[in-house]
Amino acid sequence: MESSSDDARLFFPATQRNVHAIGDVLADALPAGGLILELASGSGEHGVAFQHRFPRITWQCSDPDPDHCRSISSWIAHAGLTSAMPQPLALDVCEPDWVGGLPTAPAMVVAVNLLHISPWECTQALMQGSARHLPPGGRLLIYGPFRAEGKHVSESNQLFDTSLQERDSSWGVRDQEAVIKEAQGAGLSLQDIRLMPSNNRIILFER
Repeated sequence: MESSSDDARLFFPATQRNVHAIGDVLADALPAGGLILELASGSGEHGVAFQHRFPRITWQCSDPDPDHCRSISSWIAHAGLTSAMPQPLALDVCEPDWVGGLPTAPAMVVAVNLLHISPWECTQALMQGSARHLPPGGRLLIYGPFRAEGKHVSESNQLFDTSLQERDSSWGVRDQEAVIKEAQGAGLSLQDIRLMPSNNRIILFER
């Protein structure tokens, strides 16, 4: 199908490689209903896929990048979900108020491939904001590559980490234990660590 001139959709190859595996974990972790706030939604491909798969919830995408927000809106329209999904929010994880533009407080927060392409301060803000804005029992799901016990879990992750730090010295594959410690310090409890394809992991917390 050809794209129209106003089609702003972006295509991130990693999304199609992980969307089904992440969705299978979400099938067990999602609440019965409510609003799910996805931070740093990127292209929006995850958002429309999960809204299709889980119609009982409302998937709220967000991203501080205007091009990403345009892509998300375009994906929502392309998928025929304009009546089911709200428009994306230009939300910065490091800003203290996440819920100002939301119709209701989030029942769950999801962050896919965020921590390794942002400074450590973003991880701290993610934990503090999730603890502040989630209701008791609300969950935070994080997906991405992690080191375990201070070591990379694969050679490919180590090479990826090097390439990230060459692009930006504040980026890098985070240490799983440091992330968990940061979350617990903010008031979140560890619920699960799930090994995922391509040496990635899902870490699930609960307020």
